[in-house]
Amino acid sequence: MSDGELVGIVLVSHSAEVAASVAELAKGLAGGAAAVPVAPAGGTEGGGLGTSAEQIAAAAASVDRGAGVAVLTDLGSAVLTVKALLAEGDELPDRTRLVDAPFVEGAVAAVVTASTGAALDAVAAAAAEAYTYRKV
Repeated sequence: MSDGELVGIVLVSHSAEVAASVAELAKGLAGGAAAVPVAPAGGTEGGGLGTSAEQIAAAAASVDRGAGVAVLTDLGSAVLTVKALLAEGDELPDRTRLVDAPFVEGAVAAVVTASTGAALDAVAAAAAEAYTYRKV
């Protein structure tokens, strides 16, 4: 796949700082993943804690290259906001998928896998597999 066909990644957090930091970490740890489109969508428009459907939709549009968009979330209401956007059907790019994955480890796995030109299914599977990572 060409760079224009990479899966995009959206990282939704209740905190703008957390979303931006995880995006930076994932791209940094992924090494050669500079071409992977990753967008944070954190906090509210006013800078507070929470989630914003408008920010999520804008982030998804900004990373859409036609190969699909994987959306990872931090906590419950972020999941609900993404699910509501998906249910509306016209707010997110075609082939946008909410991925059930740990936020940090899943983001790294998604970006690494997307950098190889993998399809959306493979990117989502790699992120979800991060649940099995052992730390001790």
